[in-house]
Amino acid sequence: MKTLAKEHSILAFTRNPGTGNYDLTESASSMWTQPYPNAGVFQSSTYFDLAGLSMDEKTLFFKGALVQEVLNPSTTNSAPGDSMGIIDLMSTRPLSNDEVFFFLVNGNLSGPGSSTLTYHETVYGRIRQYVTTVDTATWGSMSLLSSNQLGSMNPTASDRIYSYRLVSVAGALSAGQVYGCRHILAAEAKEEAEYEYLMRLKRSYELQQSHDED
Repeated sequence: MKTLAKEHSILAFTRNPGTGNYDLTESASSMWTQPYPNAGVFQSSTYFDLAGLSMDEKTLFFKGALVQEVLNPSTTNSAPGDSMGIIDLMSTRPLSNDEVFFFLVNGNLSGPGSSTLTYHETVYGRIRQYVTTVDTATWGSMSLLSSNQLGSMNPTASDRIYSYRLVSVAGALSAGQVYGCRHILAAEAKEEAEYEYLMRLKRSYELQQSHDED
């Protein structure tokens, strides 16, 4: 069994007093972008390279998935009711900014505002909501309000697993920090019957071509 890991760096941001918008602290947030300028949304993306396994014509069967991190998000001048939504997401195909963001709204469940990412394409997804409470406002650490996991961990013949982290901020805090994390997959590469492998490979190819960012 193989253990694969990808890291997402720390995110640091401040509120611009002139515009009221949140800006990245570039020196600390090297992996992060703002897919929707002035919206308080930040995204980090990378991928697991599985090309060595696909060259051996093997299928990857997932045994476990998790996120390792250090502390809850911290804030400066945060008031009760300020919040952050944080997504950790691993998928078998590349995703548009909208698909990643709408995972925060409704995961891969059907309904208004849903992502087009399906259950079978979602290796692992975690959605958490943090808030500032009366007790934590004075010392700057947000409290976890909810945490939910989604995903199928279906086997794949894809040569990549795409890894995303998204943070959405709401409130009046003047600065914030989300600590770095590590996305981990435990998987076993196995040979399948030729027909099953070819069908899985065909499906993986179709998913890769559906949204090409290269």
